[in-house]
Amino acid sequence: MTVRNFLWGEAPSTKQERNLLFKLDFFILSYTCLVYFTNYLDRSNINNAYISGMKEDLSMEGTDFNKVLTIFTCGYIVDNLMLQILPPRIWLPLCQIVWGVLTFCTSAVTNVQQVYAIRFFQGIAESSTFVGTHYILGSWYKPGELGKRSGIFTSSGLTGTLFSGVLQGAVYSNLNGVTGRSGWRWLFVIDGVITLPIALYGFWLFPDVPATTQVFYLSNEDRQLAATRLQGYVDVTHSPLSWKLGKRVLTRWRWYACSLLFAISGESESFGSNNLMGQWLKAIGGYSVEQTDYYPAGVTAFGIFSTLLCAIWTDYTQVRWPILVYMSVSCIVASICILVWSSPTGLKFFAYYLAGASYSGQATTFAWANQICADNDQERAIVLVCLRPMWNNVVNAWWSIIFYPATDAPRFKKGMIAMIVICVATLAVTGLVWYLERREHRLGHKSEDSPTTDNEQPEKQMTGESQK
Repeated sequence: MTVRNFLWGEAPSTKQERNLLFKLDFFILSYTCLVYFTNYLDRSNINNAYISGMKEDLSMEGTDFNKVLTIFTCGYIVDNLMLQILPPRIWLPLCQIVWGVLTFCTSAVTNVQQVYAIRFFQGIAESSTFVGTHYILGSWYKPGELGKRSGIFTSSGLTGTLFSGVLQGAVYSNLNGVTGRSGWRWLFVIDGVITLPIALYGFWLFPDVPATTQVFYLSNEDRQLAATRLQGYVDVTHSPLSWKLGKRVLTRWRWYACSLLFAISGESESFGSNNLMGQWLKAIGGYSVEQTDYYPAGVTAFGIFSTLLCAIWTDYTQVRWPILVYMSVSCIVASICILVWSSPTGLKFFAYYLAGASYSGQATTFAWANQICADNDQERAIVLVCLRPMWNNVVNAWWSIIFYPATDAPRFKKGMIAMIVICVATLAVTGLVWYLERREHRLGHKSEDSPTTDNEQPEKQMTGESQK
Protein backbone atom coordinates (compact mmCIF):
# COMPACT_ATOMS: atom_id res chain seq x y z
CA MET A 1 0.00 0.00 0.00
CA THR A 2 1.33 3.45 -0.94
CA VAL A 3 0.70 6.70 0.91
CA ARG A 4 -1.15 7.92 -2.18
CA ASN A 5 -3.54 4.97 -2.08
CA PHE A 6 -4.23 5.47 1.62
CA LEU A 7 -4.87 9.19 1.31
CA TRP A 8 -6.75 9.30 -2.01
CA GLY A 9 -7.78 5.72 -2.76
CA GLU A 10 -6.60 3.17 -5.29
CA ALA A 11 -5.45 4.77 -8.52
CA PRO A 12 -7.66 4.04 -11.58
CA SER A 13 -6.23 1.43 -13.91
CA THR A 14 -6.55 3.48 -17.11
CA LYS A 15 -5.38 6.95 -18.09
CA GLN A 16 -8.89 7.91 -19.26
CA GLU A 17 -10.38 7.12 -15.85
CA ARG A 18 -7.58 8.99 -14.08
CA ASN A 19 -8.28 12.03 -16.24
CA LEU A 20 -12.00 11.73 -15.58
CA LEU A 21 -11.50 11.62 -11.80
CA PHE A 22 -9.20 14.64 -12.00
CA LYS A 23 -11.87 16.63 -13.84
CA LEU A 24 -14.61 15.56 -11.43
CA ASP A 25 -12.52 16.36 -8.36
CA PHE A 26 -11.50 19.74 -9.71
CA PHE A 27 -14.84 21.02 -10.96
CA ILE A 28 -17.25 19.37 -8.50
CA LEU A 29 -15.20 19.83 -5.34
CA SER A 30 -13.96 23.33 -6.18
CA TYR A 31 -17.51 24.64 -6.61
CA THR A 32 -19.22 22.74 -3.78
CA CYS A 33 -16.44 23.52 -1.32
CA LEU A 34 -16.51 27.23 -2.14
CA VAL A 35 -20.30 27.27 -1.76
CA TYR A 36 -20.25 25.48 1.58
CA PHE A 37 -17.38 27.67 2.78
CA THR A 38 -19.40 30.83 2.18
CA ASN A 39 -22.56 29.27 3.64
CA TYR A 40 -20.82 28.38 6.87
CA LEU A 41 -18.87 31.64 6.92
CA ASP A 42 -22.11 33.59 7.02
CA ARG A 43 -23.85 31.01 9.20
CA SER A 44 -21.07 31.18 11.80
CA ASN A 45 -20.87 34.94 11.55
CA ILE A 46 -24.28 35.13 13.18
CA ASN A 47 -22.68 33.55 16.24
CA ASN A 48 -19.71 35.88 16.13
CA ALA A 49 -21.84 38.94 15.39
CA TYR A 50 -23.98 38.17 18.45
CA ILE A 51 -21.00 38.39 20.80
CA SER A 52 -19.44 41.30 18.85
CA GLY A 53 -22.16 43.96 19.13
CA MET A 54 -25.27 42.67 17.37
CA LYS A 55 -26.91 41.70 20.66
CA GLU A 56 -26.66 45.28 21.93
CA ASP A 57 -27.41 47.02 18.59
CA LEU A 58 -30.63 45.05 18.04
CA SER A 59 -31.61 44.96 21.74
CA MET A 60 -31.67 41.16 21.75
CA GLU A 61 -32.78 39.64 25.03
CA GLY A 62 -33.33 36.23 26.64
CA THR A 63 -33.51 33.49 24.03
CA ASP A 64 -33.65 35.78 20.97
CA PHE A 65 -30.33 34.33 19.79
CA ASN A 66 -31.65 30.79 20.08
CA LYS A 67 -34.73 31.78 18.09
CA VAL A 68 -32.49 33.02 15.27
CA LEU A 69 -30.87 29.58 15.12
CA THR A 70 -34.22 27.81 15.38
CA ILE A 71 -35.84 29.79 12.56
CA PHE A 72 -32.88 29.02 10.30
CA THR A 73 -33.49 25.36 11.11
CA CYS A 74 -37.20 25.69 10.26
CA GLY A 75 -36.20 26.99 6.83
CA TYR A 76 -33.97 23.96 6.45
CA ILE A 77 -36.97 21.68 6.96
CA VAL A 78 -38.87 23.30 4.08
CA ASP A 79 -36.94 21.25 1.57
CA ASN A 80 -38.01 19.47 -1.60
CA LEU A 81 -36.78 17.25 -4.39
CA MET A 82 -36.03 20.05 -6.82
CA LEU A 83 -32.86 18.25 -7.91
CA GLN A 84 -35.12 15.59 -9.42
CA ILE A 85 -36.85 18.33 -11.46
CA LEU A 86 -34.31 21.09 -12.24
CA PRO A 87 -30.71 20.39 -13.29
CA PRO A 88 -28.25 20.76 -10.39
CA ARG A 89 -26.17 23.22 -12.43
CA ILE A 90 -29.19 25.56 -12.40
CA TRP A 91 -30.77 24.90 -9.02
CA LEU A 92 -27.67 24.95 -6.80
CA PRO A 93 -26.16 28.23 -8.13
CA LEU A 94 -29.63 29.81 -7.98
CA CYS A 95 -29.84 28.93 -4.29
CA GLN A 96 -26.40 30.47 -3.80
CA ILE A 97 -27.50 33.76 -5.39
CA VAL A 98 -30.47 33.88 -3.02
CA TRP A 99 -28.11 33.23 -0.13
CA GLY A 100 -25.77 36.06 -1.18
CA VAL A 101 -28.55 38.63 -1.57
CA LEU A 102 -29.97 37.74 1.85
CA THR A 103 -26.50 38.06 3.36
CA PHE A 104 -26.29 41.65 2.12
CA CYS A 105 -29.71 42.26 3.65
CA THR A 106 -28.47 41.08 7.06
CA SER A 107 -25.99 43.95 7.15
CA ALA A 108 -28.86 46.45 7.10
CA VAL A 109 -31.29 44.96 9.66
CA THR A 110 -32.67 47.24 12.35
CA ASN A 111 -34.39 44.69 14.59
CA VAL A 112 -34.25 41.02 15.43
CA GLN A 113 -37.53 40.27 13.63
CA GLN A 114 -35.85 41.11 10.31
CA VAL A 115 -33.04 38.69 11.18
CA TYR A 116 -35.66 35.99 11.79
CA ALA A 117 -37.13 36.42 8.30
CA ILE A 118 -33.75 36.48 6.55
CA ARG A 119 -32.47 33.39 8.33
CA PHE A 120 -35.60 31.42 7.50
CA PHE A 121 -35.10 31.89 3.76
CA GLN A 122 -31.36 31.30 4.06
CA GLY A 123 -32.17 27.97 5.69
CA ILE A 124 -34.17 26.98 2.62
CA ALA A 125 -31.32 28.00 0.32
CA GLU A 126 -28.59 26.13 2.22
CA SER A 127 -30.69 22.99 2.61
CA SER A 128 -30.76 22.38 -1.12
CA THR A 129 -27.03 23.06 -1.40
CA PHE A 130 -26.09 20.62 1.35
CA VAL A 131 -28.31 17.74 0.24
CA GLY A 132 -27.68 18.42 -3.43
CA THR A 133 -23.93 18.15 -3.01
CA HIS A 134 -24.12 14.79 -1.24
CA TYR A 135 -26.52 13.57 -3.92
CA ILE A 136 -24.12 14.70 -6.66
CA LEU A 137 -21.12 13.11 -4.93
CA GLY A 138 -22.99 9.84 -4.64
CA SER A 139 -23.88 10.03 -8.35
CA TRP A 140 -20.29 10.30 -9.59
CA TYR A 141 -18.10 8.38 -7.14
CA LYS A 142 -17.67 4.75 -6.08
CA PRO A 143 -18.09 3.83 -2.38
CA GLY A 144 -14.32 3.69 -1.92
CA GLU A 145 -13.99 7.23 -3.29
CA LEU A 146 -16.98 8.78 -1.57
CA GLY A 147 -15.97 9.18 2.08
CA LYS A 148 -12.97 11.42 1.55
CA ARG A 149 -14.85 13.60 -0.97
CA SER A 150 -17.70 13.99 1.54
CA GLY A 151 -15.10 14.77 4.18
CA ILE A 152 -13.45 17.46 2.07
CA PHE A 153 -16.86 19.01 1.38
CA THR A 154 -17.79 18.99 5.07
CA SER A 155 -14.39 20.39 6.02
CA SER A 156 -14.85 23.29 3.63
CA GLY A 157 -17.84 24.39 5.68
CA LEU A 158 -15.83 24.00 8.87
CA THR A 159 -13.09 26.10 7.30
CA GLY A 160 -15.71 28.81 6.84
CA THR A 161 -16.51 28.53 10.55
CA LEU A 162 -12.80 28.66 11.39
CA PHE A 163 -12.23 31.70 9.20
CA SER A 164 -15.35 33.38 10.53
CA GLY A 165 -13.91 34.06 13.97
CA VAL A 166 -10.66 35.37 12.52
CA LEU A 167 -12.54 37.55 10.02
CA GLN A 168 -14.87 38.94 12.68
CA GLY A 169 -11.92 39.83 14.90
CA ALA A 170 -10.13 41.57 12.03
CA VAL A 171 -13.26 43.40 10.88
CA TYR A 172 -14.07 44.54 14.41
CA SER A 173 -10.54 45.90 14.84
CA ASN A 174 -10.31 47.67 11.48
CA LEU A 175 -13.81 48.50 10.21
CA ASN A 176 -15.93 49.00 13.31
CA GLY A 177 -17.52 52.45 12.98
CA VAL A 178 -16.37 53.07 9.39
CA THR A 179 -19.11 55.02 7.52
CA GLY A 180 -21.20 54.67 10.66
CA ARG A 181 -21.50 50.86 10.39
CA SER A 182 -20.80 48.50 13.25
CA GLY A 183 -18.12 45.89 12.72
CA TRP A 184 -20.62 43.03 12.66
CA ARG A 185 -22.55 44.74 9.83
CA TRP A 186 -19.39 45.03 7.73
CA LEU A 187 -18.92 41.32 8.24
CA PHE A 188 -22.09 40.49 6.30
CA VAL A 189 -21.20 42.95 3.53
CA ILE A 190 -17.91 41.11 3.04
CA ASP A 191 -19.72 37.76 3.09
CA GLY A 192 -22.06 38.88 0.31
CA VAL A 193 -19.20 40.13 -1.85
CA ILE A 194 -17.49 36.74 -1.55
CA THR A 195 -20.66 34.72 -2.23
CA LEU A 196 -22.11 36.00 -5.51
CA PRO A 197 -19.14 35.31 -7.86
CA ILE A 198 -19.13 31.67 -6.71
CA ALA A 199 -22.74 31.26 -7.86
CA LEU A 200 -21.81 32.53 -11.33
CA TYR A 201 -18.97 30.00 -11.44
CA GLY A 202 -21.49 27.23 -10.70
CA PHE A 203 -23.79 28.19 -13.58
CA TRP A 204 -20.88 27.77 -15.95
CA LEU A 205 -19.00 24.70 -14.68
CA PHE A 206 -21.06 22.58 -12.30
CA PRO A 207 -22.27 19.27 -13.83
CA ASP A 208 -25.59 17.49 -13.50
CA VAL A 209 -25.76 13.75 -12.84
CA PRO A 210 -23.92 11.46 -15.32
CA ALA A 211 -27.10 10.63 -17.24
CA THR A 212 -27.85 14.27 -18.11
CA THR A 213 -24.57 16.20 -17.93
CA GLN A 214 -23.66 18.42 -20.87
CA VAL A 215 -20.64 20.31 -19.48
CA PHE A 216 -17.99 21.12 -22.06
CA TYR A 217 -15.05 19.61 -20.18
CA LEU A 218 -16.49 16.06 -20.33
CA SER A 219 -16.27 14.33 -23.71
CA ASN A 220 -18.76 11.72 -24.88
CA GLU A 221 -16.24 9.06 -23.86
CA ASP A 222 -15.97 10.63 -20.40
CA ARG A 223 -19.75 10.61 -19.95
CA GLN A 224 -19.98 6.98 -20.97
CA LEU A 225 -17.12 6.02 -18.66
CA ALA A 226 -18.68 7.97 -15.78
CA ALA A 227 -21.74 5.73 -16.01
CA THR A 228 -20.06 2.40 -16.77
CA ARG A 229 -17.45 2.68 -13.99
CA LEU A 230 -20.26 2.83 -11.42
CA GLN A 231 -22.13 -0.25 -12.63
CA GLY A 232 -22.48 -2.69 -9.76
CA TYR A 233 -21.93 0.13 -7.26
CA VAL A 234 -24.38 2.96 -7.95
CA ASP A 235 -27.63 3.25 -9.90
CA VAL A 236 -26.93 5.92 -12.54
CA THR A 237 -30.38 5.98 -14.16
CA HIS A 238 -32.40 9.19 -13.74
CA SER A 239 -36.11 8.37 -13.84
CA PRO A 240 -39.09 10.67 -13.22
CA LEU A 241 -40.76 10.70 -9.81
CA SER A 242 -43.60 8.22 -9.31
CA TRP A 243 -45.99 6.95 -6.61
CA LYS A 244 -44.22 3.61 -6.80
CA LEU A 245 -41.18 5.32 -5.34
CA GLY A 246 -43.04 6.29 -2.17
CA LYS A 247 -44.11 2.71 -1.57
CA ARG A 248 -40.59 1.45 -2.16
CA VAL A 249 -39.08 3.92 0.32
CA LEU A 250 -41.69 3.45 3.07
CA THR A 251 -41.60 -0.34 3.00
CA ARG A 252 -37.84 -0.61 3.55
CA TRP A 253 -35.74 -0.06 6.66
CA ARG A 254 -33.28 2.32 5.00
CA TRP A 255 -35.27 5.55 5.21
CA TYR A 256 -36.30 4.98 8.81
CA ALA A 257 -32.93 3.87 10.17
CA CYS A 258 -30.75 6.41 8.32
CA SER A 259 -33.10 9.28 9.22
CA LEU A 260 -33.13 8.24 12.88
CA LEU A 261 -29.34 8.01 12.93
CA PHE A 262 -28.79 11.56 11.67
CA ALA A 263 -31.71 13.01 13.65
CA ILE A 264 -29.96 11.87 16.82
CA SER A 265 -26.26 12.03 15.98
CA GLY A 266 -26.58 15.48 14.40
CA GLU A 267 -27.32 16.98 17.82
CA SER A 268 -23.76 16.21 18.88
CA GLU A 269 -22.78 19.28 16.83
CA SER A 270 -24.55 21.52 19.34
CA PHE A 271 -21.22 22.56 20.85
CA GLY A 272 -20.28 24.28 17.62
CA SER A 273 -23.64 25.24 16.13
CA ASN A 274 -24.57 27.18 19.27
CA ASN A 275 -21.05 28.57 19.78
CA LEU A 276 -21.10 27.38 23.39
CA MET A 277 -17.43 28.16 23.89
CA GLY A 278 -17.85 31.73 22.69
CA GLN A 279 -20.85 32.22 24.96
CA TRP A 280 -18.93 30.69 27.86
CA LEU A 281 -15.97 33.06 27.36
CA LYS A 282 -18.26 36.10 27.08
CA ALA A 283 -20.25 35.12 30.19
CA ILE A 284 -17.31 34.46 32.53
CA GLY A 285 -15.62 37.69 31.45
CA GLY A 286 -11.95 38.58 31.31
CA TYR A 287 -11.67 38.11 27.55
CA SER A 288 -11.68 40.78 24.84
CA VAL A 289 -14.08 40.75 21.88
CA GLU A 290 -11.26 39.58 19.65
CA GLN A 291 -10.40 36.72 22.03
CA THR A 292 -14.01 35.52 22.21
CA ASP A 293 -13.97 35.47 18.41
CA TYR A 294 -10.59 33.76 18.03
CA TYR A 295 -10.44 31.11 20.76
CA PRO A 296 -13.48 29.04 19.65
CA ALA A 297 -11.72 28.53 16.32
CA GLY A 298 -9.87 25.66 18.03
CA VAL A 299 -13.14 23.68 18.15
CA THR A 300 -13.49 23.96 14.40
CA ALA A 301 -9.80 23.29 13.73
CA PHE A 302 -10.01 19.97 15.57
CA GLY A 303 -13.26 19.25 13.73
CA ILE A 304 -11.53 19.70 10.36
CA PHE A 305 -8.65 17.45 11.40
CA SER A 306 -11.01 14.75 12.68
CA THR A 307 -13.27 14.92 9.62
CA LEU A 308 -10.47 14.55 7.08
CA LEU A 309 -8.63 11.83 8.96
CA CYS A 310 -11.81 9.83 9.56
CA ALA A 311 -12.93 10.22 5.93
CA ILE A 312 -9.62 8.86 4.66
CA TRP A 313 -9.77 5.95 7.11
CA THR A 314 -13.36 4.97 6.26
CA ASP A 315 -12.66 4.91 2.51
CA TYR A 316 -9.58 2.78 3.08
CA THR A 317 -11.30 0.28 5.39
CA GLN A 318 -14.79 0.62 3.81
CA VAL A 319 -16.26 0.57 7.33
CA ARG A 320 -18.21 3.64 8.51
CA TRP A 321 -19.58 2.88 11.97
CA PRO A 322 -16.37 3.29 14.08
CA ILE A 323 -16.31 7.02 13.30
CA LEU A 324 -19.67 7.49 15.01
CA VAL A 325 -18.30 5.65 18.05
CA TYR A 326 -15.25 7.94 18.13
CA MET A 327 -17.46 11.01 17.81
CA SER A 328 -19.85 9.92 20.56
CA VAL A 329 -17.15 8.96 23.07
CA SER A 330 -15.31 12.26 22.49
CA CYS A 331 -18.46 14.29 23.16
CA ILE A 332 -19.29 12.27 26.28
CA VAL A 333 -15.82 12.96 27.70
CA ALA A 334 -16.09 16.67 26.81
CA SER A 335 -19.50 16.99 28.44
CA ILE A 336 -18.33 15.37 31.67
CA CYS A 337 -15.32 17.71 31.86
CA ILE A 338 -17.60 20.75 31.49
CA LEU A 339 -20.25 19.41 33.89
CA VAL A 340 -17.65 19.23 36.66
CA TRP A 341 -17.66 23.01 37.06
CA SER A 342 -14.82 23.01 39.59
CA SER A 343 -12.47 21.68 36.90
CA PRO A 344 -9.69 24.09 35.84
CA THR A 345 -10.19 26.48 32.94
CA GLY A 346 -7.53 24.66 30.91
CA LEU A 347 -9.51 21.41 31.12
CA LYS A 348 -12.63 23.21 29.89
CA PHE A 349 -10.66 24.56 26.93
CA PHE A 350 -9.53 20.99 26.20
CA ALA A 351 -13.13 19.73 26.49
CA TYR A 352 -14.54 22.28 24.06
CA TYR A 353 -11.79 21.58 21.55
CA LEU A 354 -12.26 17.80 21.89
CA ALA A 355 -15.98 18.31 21.13
CA GLY A 356 -14.92 19.34 17.63
CA ALA A 357 -14.79 15.60 16.92
CA SER A 358 -18.59 15.79 16.59
CA TYR A 359 -18.20 17.21 13.08
CA SER A 360 -16.56 14.02 11.80
CA GLY A 361 -19.87 12.17 11.94
CA GLN A 362 -21.58 14.34 9.34
CA ALA A 363 -19.51 13.28 6.32
CA THR A 364 -19.47 9.67 7.50
CA THR A 365 -23.24 9.45 7.95
CA PHE A 366 -23.98 10.85 4.49
CA ALA A 367 -21.35 8.63 2.85
CA TRP A 368 -22.89 5.65 4.65
CA ALA A 369 -26.41 6.56 3.49
CA ASN A 370 -25.17 7.07 -0.09
CA GLN A 371 -23.57 3.65 0.13
CA ILE A 372 -26.60 1.89 1.63
CA CYS A 373 -28.97 3.28 -1.03
CA ALA A 374 -26.57 3.06 -3.96
CA ASP A 375 -28.77 0.60 -5.85
CA ASN A 376 -31.59 3.10 -6.48
CA ASP A 377 -31.06 6.72 -7.51
CA GLN A 378 -34.45 8.06 -6.41
CA GLU A 379 -34.47 6.29 -3.07
CA ARG A 380 -30.99 7.65 -2.41
CA ALA A 381 -32.17 11.19 -3.17
CA ILE A 382 -35.13 10.91 -0.79
CA VAL A 383 -33.11 9.37 2.04
CA LEU A 384 -30.47 12.12 1.75
CA VAL A 385 -33.15 14.82 1.75
CA CYS A 386 -34.59 13.41 4.96
CA LEU A 387 -31.35 13.05 6.91
CA ARG A 388 -30.43 16.61 7.76
CA PRO A 389 -33.05 18.90 6.21
CA MET A 390 -35.99 17.03 7.63
CA TRP A 391 -35.57 14.87 10.72
CA ASN A 392 -32.38 16.32 12.16
CA ASN A 393 -33.73 19.84 11.85
CA VAL A 394 -37.13 18.89 13.20
CA VAL A 395 -35.19 18.15 16.37
CA ASN A 396 -32.92 21.19 15.95
CA ALA A 397 -35.94 23.48 15.77
CA TRP A 398 -36.52 23.15 19.52
CA TRP A 399 -33.37 21.49 20.84
CA SER A 400 -31.24 24.59 21.36
CA ILE A 401 -34.06 26.57 22.96
CA ILE A 402 -34.64 23.87 25.57
CA PHE A 403 -31.12 22.64 26.25
CA TYR A 404 -28.80 25.48 25.19
CA PRO A 405 -30.61 28.78 25.86
CA ALA A 406 -28.24 31.75 25.93
CA THR A 407 -29.48 32.46 29.45
CA ASP A 408 -27.79 29.22 30.63
CA ALA A 409 -24.32 30.56 29.80
CA PRO A 410 -21.69 29.89 30.98
CA ARG A 411 -22.45 26.41 32.45
CA PHE A 412 -25.07 24.92 30.11
CA LYS A 413 -25.75 22.16 32.66
CA LYS A 414 -28.90 20.89 30.92
CA GLY A 415 -27.09 20.90 27.60
CA MET A 416 -24.18 18.81 28.85
CA ILE A 417 -26.53 16.19 30.29
CA ALA A 418 -28.51 16.16 27.03
CA MET A 419 -25.25 15.73 25.10
CA ILE A 420 -24.32 12.63 27.09
CA VAL A 421 -27.78 11.13 26.52
CA ILE A 422 -27.74 11.88 22.79
CA CYS A 423 -24.29 10.32 22.37
CA VAL A 424 -25.35 7.12 24.13
CA ALA A 425 -28.41 7.01 21.85
CA THR A 426 -26.15 7.54 18.82
CA LEU A 427 -24.11 4.49 19.79
CA ALA A 428 -27.31 2.42 20.01
CA VAL A 429 -28.71 3.56 16.63
CA THR A 430 -25.32 3.11 14.95
CA GLY A 431 -25.40 -0.51 16.07
CA LEU A 432 -28.94 -0.84 14.71
CA VAL A 433 -28.02 0.50 11.24
CA TRP A 434 -24.94 -1.72 11.12
CA TYR A 435 -27.05 -4.76 12.00
CA LEU A 436 -29.77 -4.00 9.44
CA GLU A 437 -27.26 -3.43 6.66
CA ARG A 438 -25.46 -6.69 7.46
CA ARG A 439 -28.75 -8.57 7.60
CA GLU A 440 -29.80 -7.19 4.20
CA HIS A 441 -26.65 -8.52 2.60
CA ARG A 442 -26.92 -11.89 4.33
CA LEU A 443 -30.43 -12.31 3.00
CA GLY A 444 -29.25 -11.34 -0.48
CA HIS A 445 -31.83 -8.53 -0.65
CA LYS A 446 -31.82 -6.72 -3.99
CA SER A 447 -33.82 -3.76 -5.17
CA GLU A 448 -36.33 -4.51 -7.89
CA ASP A 449 -34.86 -1.53 -9.74
CA SER A 450 -31.23 -2.57 -9.28
CA PRO A 451 -29.07 -1.58 -12.27
CA THR A 452 -27.72 -5.12 -12.56
CA THR A 453 -29.13 -8.62 -12.48
CA ASP A 454 -28.12 -11.26 -9.96
CA ASN A 455 -25.94 -12.89 -12.58
CA GLU A 456 -24.19 -9.70 -13.64
CA GLN A 457 -22.82 -8.35 -10.35
CA PRO A 458 -22.82 -9.79 -6.84
CA GLU A 459 -24.86 -7.73 -4.43
CA LYS A 460 -21.90 -7.44 -2.08
CA GLN A 461 -20.37 -4.87 -4.45
CA MET A 462 -23.13 -2.42 -3.64
CA THR A 463 -21.58 -1.48 -0.31
CA GLY A 464 -18.14 -1.21 1.10
CA GLU A 465 -19.17 -2.86 4.38
CA SER A 466 -19.60 -6.18 2.63
CA GLN A 467 -16.32 -5.88 0.81
CA LYS A 468 -14.47 -6.46 4.01
